[in-house]
Amino acid sequence: MVSIRKVLAMGALAALLALPAAAREISPEAQVASMKRGVNIIGYDPLWKDPAKARFQLDRHFKTIKAGGFDTVRVNLHAFAHMDAEGRLDPQWLATLDKVVKEALAARLTVILDEHDFNACQDDLAACKPKLTSFWRQIAQRYKAAPDQVVFELLNEPNRAMDPIWNDWIPDLLAAIRPTNPTRNVIVGPTHWNSLHRLSELKLPKADRHLIVTFHYYDPFPFTHQGASWASPVPPVGVSWGAADERARIDKDFDTVVAWAKAEGRPVLLGEFGAYDKGPLDSRIAYTKAVARSAERHGFAWAYWQFDSDFVVYDIKADAWNAPIHDALLPQKP
Repeated sequence: MVSIRKVLAMGALAALLALPAAAREISPEAQVASMKRGVNIIGYDPLWKDPAKARFQLDRHFKTIKAGGFDTVRVNLHAFAHMDAEGRLDPQWLATLDKVVKEALAARLTVILDEHDFNACQDDLAACKPKLTSFWRQIAQRYKAAPDQVVFELLNEPNRAMDPIWNDWIPDLLAAIRPTNPTRNVIVGPTHWNSLHRLSELKLPKADRHLIVTFHYYDPFPFTHQGASWASPVPPVGVSWGAADERARIDKDFDTVVAWAKAEGRPVLLGEFGAYDKGPLDSRIAYTKAVARSAERHGFAWAYWQFDSDFVVYDIKADAWNAPIHDALLPQKP
């Protein structure tokens, strides 16, 4: 078996993707255990259109993330904007993605490739299905020999118009992946923006045992999204959090997820959580810490929203961690 360490030392993505299939098979339970603590990255970075204008520096920020105590990056991909009329992905965009994968693996991080065009899909189902299928067929072919630290996520937060049809799409999308990646772990979540309250409605192919279930957690929304301009209506600022019943609500909600996961035999990733920057800092710290620790107690891997932009855990301009949030996520050892 070729070791990942040896391949990385060779310094070539082509060599990295030439690992034999036996080197990359891992159960979804073991995958979740290895993913541990993660962070969402670069969905809105100029990197994708012009690497010269990138805020995220591939050669050092992945190392920063690993040194900061994280194990996983969830790479938010808005790929539809980089497809031609026939659904082919732009070669330059793919080359950038190759560099992202290479540098993340070199930093010894698990890499989730998350197709994040949920708004485009909700707005136009007829256009979304062929694009999404084409995306996964191309990505699956390109990374078919990648090591097991590369994980696919079918679609971020299916919602609204997608709710009635999402279960029907899941087998079709997996059919675009499985011919080239029969044992790669794939992440899939329920409808209504990956709501835990819709887990009972999620229908997965029972024979496919290389699936990880994800959900997102932003409850209570009036607290986590206070002042967020994209919410409608915009929740007013000044909402605090931290009462005993609010803390207990997290454990109760996560107990529901665990009960479903055990019944279905599926491991779990908490793919997004956080509190928007305009909320009271002491409440944001308390909330972030409470969600992260509860997720860990319940056996979930987690990925915080997000590294840069908003809900920020790293200040790129200051080139430093946003210490209150970072320490809430990853408490320092005594």
